[in-house]
Amino acid sequence: MPRHLPVSAILVLAASFAGLSAMAQDGHHGQGHVENHDWYQKLKRPGSNASCCSGTINGVEGDCRPTRAYQKDDGTWFALLDGRWVMVPPKVVLHELAPDGRSHICANKTGSIFCFLGGSPKS
Repeated sequence: MPRHLPVSAILVLAASFAGLSAMAQDGHHGQGHVENHDWYQKLKRPGSNASCCSGTINGVEGDCRPTRAYQKDDGTWFALLDGRWVMVPPKVVLHELAPDGRSHICANKTGSIFCFLGGSPKS
């Protein structure tokens, strides 16, 4: 006779997966970096040849990750950085589209933003 999970257990599992997915889209450091590392390492900071991505060194995740963002009517971008909304400095905005069409942010653990790509059209 097959065993069935109680509805409450299924709801807990679904909520856990939803939480992990939301966390990856809220710009949490390290979340989603590995999946996008190959093209992150090609990104250059605006106005320089410096990389946006620190890469993964000794198992420590890099600085770039997917996020949610929106653009105001005046062109100013706001993005989720480690779960909180921040204004993106115009000087770090890259005027290109990510391969997946989503928004991505590159920032260190102290919150300094190196690069930002806005999604299509708003993600």
